[in-house]
Amino acid sequence: MTTPDFPQYDAKTASGLQGSAVAAGGLATFLAIEHIEVGAGSLHARIAVRDDLLTPFGNLHRGVLAALCDHVLGTVLYPVIARGAWAATTEFKINYLAAVTTGVLDARAQIISLTKRTAVVRIDVENEGRLACAAQGTVLVVAPKQ
Repeated sequence: MTTPDFPQYDAKTASGLQGSAVAAGGLATFLAIEHIEVGAGSLHARIAVRDDLLTPFGNLHRGVLAALCDHVLGTVLYPVIARGAWAATTEFKINYLAAVTTGVLDARAQIISLTKRTAVVRIDVENEGRLACAAQGTVLVVAPKQ
């Protein structure tokens, strides 16, 4: 598969995203999302499976997987879009492939298409070496105000 070029890639922005996403606030803070590696068109993020994220039946709530996918779907764009622009998810599809009960979730997002106004991102989330879900979504890129 060919990947797009990212002439606007900003290594400083990528570096600033590295590490804990707690500064983002809200759900990213509650889930304790950690950005492991941020590159040109790619993002690897991780969260630990905790008891308070499980259903009464002992499985990870699928909404946690959806929230993680939505987070990386937009965040992966910031190092490659114009400074001051922002990304808004317009839709994504997710296939839940395996139950999760313990361990960590490793989400890997890859931009597969980027234009001035939209991006398409593919996301795979693994749990303990097996694919827990696969997602793909579209993001609106909102240009910075002039």
